[in-house]
Amino acid sequence: MDHALEKSEKRKKLLRAGKMHAVHWLIVLLSVILTFSAWYYSQFQQAQKLEIQFKREAEKVVNSVKERMTLYENVLWGGVAYIDAVNSDNVINPSNVAHSSITHQQWSAYSNSLKIDTNYPGINGFGIIYNVQPKHFDEYLQAQRMQRPDYKVHPTHDNPEYWPITYVEPVETNKQAVGLDVAFEDNRYSSIKKARDSGKALLTAPITLVQDDRQTPGFLFYTPFYQNGLKPDNIKQRRELIAGVTYAPFIMEKLMKGTLAEKNRHVSIQIWDGENLLFDDHSNGNTAEADPDPLFSNKIDTSLYGRTWTFLIQSNISFRQDTSLNQSSVILVGGLVIDALLLMLFLFLTKANRQALKYADQMTAELKDQTKHLEKSNGDLAQSIADLEKSNKDLEKSNSDLEQFSYVASHDLKSPLNAIEQLASWIEEDCEELLPDDSKKHLVLLRQRSKRMLKLLDDLLTYSRLNLATITNNKVNLAEKAQDILSLLETNDNFTCIAPNIDINIPQAPFEIVLRNLISNSIKHHDKATGQIILSYTTKDNFHEISLYDDGPGIPEEFHNKAMEMFQTLQSRDKVEGSGMGLAMIKRIVEHYRGRMNIVSDGKRGTTINILWPLNEET
Repeated sequence: MDHALEKSEKRKKLLRAGKMHAVHWLIVLLSVILTFSAWYYSQFQQAQKLEIQFKREAEKVVNSVKERMTLYENVLWGGVAYIDAVNSDNVINPSNVAHSSITHQQWSAYSNSLKIDTNYPGINGFGIIYNVQPKHFDEYLQAQRMQRPDYKVHPTHDNPEYWPITYVEPVETNKQAVGLDVAFEDNRYSSIKKARDSGKALLTAPITLVQDDRQTPGFLFYTPFYQNGLKPDNIKQRRELIAGVTYAPFIMEKLMKGTLAEKNRHVSIQIWDGENLLFDDHSNGNTAEADPDPLFSNKIDTSLYGRTWTFLIQSNISFRQDTSLNQSSVILVGGLVIDALLLMLFLFLTKANRQALKYADQMTAELKDQTKHLEKSNGDLAQSIADLEKSNKDLEKSNSDLEQFSYVASHDLKSPLNAIEQLASWIEEDCEELLPDDSKKHLVLLRQRSKRMLKLLDDLLTYSRLNLATITNNKVNLAEKAQDILSLLETNDNFTCIAPNIDINIPQAPFEIVLRNLISNSIKHHDKATGQIILSYTTKDNFHEISLYDDGPGIPEEFHNKAMEMFQTLQSRDKVEGSGMGLAMIKRIVEHYRGRMNIVSDGKRGTTINILWPLNEET
């Protein structure tokens, strides 16, 4: 009674283990919560890192523009220093400013020495603008035309002074600017006066350069220089002593190329001067890098040489691709996969418990049935053993009958075939003078076919008896055995066989059949009257490795397996007499002794037959 009760309690426990419980669902729920918490935290951290990275990119762009403009400022102040140095021996005053200034050749040489195009990318030119009062204008114009007869100042205007562009390099790309009086236009004129009054480098408001065929936004960069190299410290003196400015024209689009090109950064840029758009990465219609919904955007105001430029910087497509939130996505997907696997594990374990209980019940029932049938099975097994012994005796008798049939069939068939061959010979001898040539050929063919049939019968008989002999290992000398076989063949004088003079332990009779067929095949299928056969020997992995090479025609690789089948020849039997059983017989003998055989040939010239024969095999 107690045993039955204990058994019942254990079964109830197993049934409870086959169900999902609250603790299982609680573990899964906590795992899901943990996954989403890790995902949220990772996404937050990643977003912060991306924002910091974007700000660095934005600052880098602004600093790059500032650094570039500082570089250009240094070039312009260098020009001022050069002018001051050239004029250090000449005292400049308003009455002789046109005569004591540096020449066009001097400025051109100085500009070329700077290699502006190479060392200062983005600059459109480098030149001098002189301040010319109306009373000295004719004198200035005459002095310039002494060097350049076609020089002229343009356009006309109503302002009380002239600020003509006297020199600008390179001239080829700035021809339209030579002689341009910047006082004709308010942005140019007001900025040059501010530079004069402040003594500092200044930028103009946005303008369109006369040398820019595309008429895109640009600006001028001025640095003032004064008479006699002086550096006045007040506005009154600066206005009185102003001699001119060195200047550089800029096309904004050209300035932003090079190291500031969009392909070298992960942000898109717009640059504004007040309400005037100076530059837009995508103004030319190329929106390949534009992000229609940028991850980040920032507006930065910066002061540059008297102007305030506003940089509108947005992350572009490359930023989104290179800094995507894949890490947090991987955490979320990976966590959910783990949660799903955990749930599947619980479900699998509960199901396994139910199946185990069901299987135990089935095994108990089956064990009872098997116990009932065990005695019956033992009786059936004894009967099966008796039937098997009877079958073996029947098989031995069948093999004996088959051998006897093969012998009788081959013997009985040989007699009429010999008679046919002899009869054809007699007809050929008796009617040699009477028979036409075609009939003689037919008789020759009849005799050949009869001999082939006799050979086929002999090979069939040998083939059928291969697995009946019980043979032990004997000592065989390879060189002697090869020469003995060669001497028995008809064409032995025309062929040589080279073999190593060594003794090996191997079943002599079957090995001699194998070697004889190999040598006979090499001679029979040779395409020349003479040839050479080479026999080599070594041991490999408990096998005799015997290789026979002949220099006859090769066997194409696709025919290697076919050549070892019964009744298969690769040439017409009218060309080569044979039953097509040579290699098939060799293969059967070798495999009977648990060996292996293969053919090696490139199909062009020469064939090698490799045979692996167990070292200590006895059958």
